[in-house]
Amino acid sequence: EPRSPWCCLAWTLVIGTMNCLVFLLNLLLMFVIFTIVLLPTIVVVYFGFQCHSQVLHSSARYCKSILDDNSSSALIILGFVIMSPLLVVAMAIYCSLARRLRLLVCFQPYSLAVYKGGRWCRRGEGAPCCAGGCNTQLKAWV
Repeated sequence: EPRSPWCCLAWTLVIGTMNCLVFLLNLLLMFVIFTIVLLPTIVVVYFGFQCHSQVLHSSARYCKSILDDNSSSALIILGFVIMSPLLVVAMAIYCSLARRLRLLVCFQPYSLAVYKGGRWCRRGEGAPCCAGGCNTQLKAWV
């Protein structure tokens, strides 16, 4: 049975807010994982750019005694070379964690706002955000 226009608007706002919160949670999780995994690349490229005389040319002691322009260039190149495998590792970690936490199942369709009696999860989808009584088996094609 369809909802009234005002009720439909209210449920649309609730579902939209919930979907935005799930999206922000996914984005925060992705940001944290990528920052942690890519930290070696960030550090190596930062020190390479900081000590290179054509870029920042820092007056720090380690730049004068350890790193010259050639070694700074090598650090920059090394940082960009190790970035590709680390991006793959970070994406694999995020995907496995999102699948294990079932974060992508928490997005709710807007059809719940239009019709009364809709369920907060479809049969066969179990997630922490779904109402109780749902099946805990999750299939990739559903």
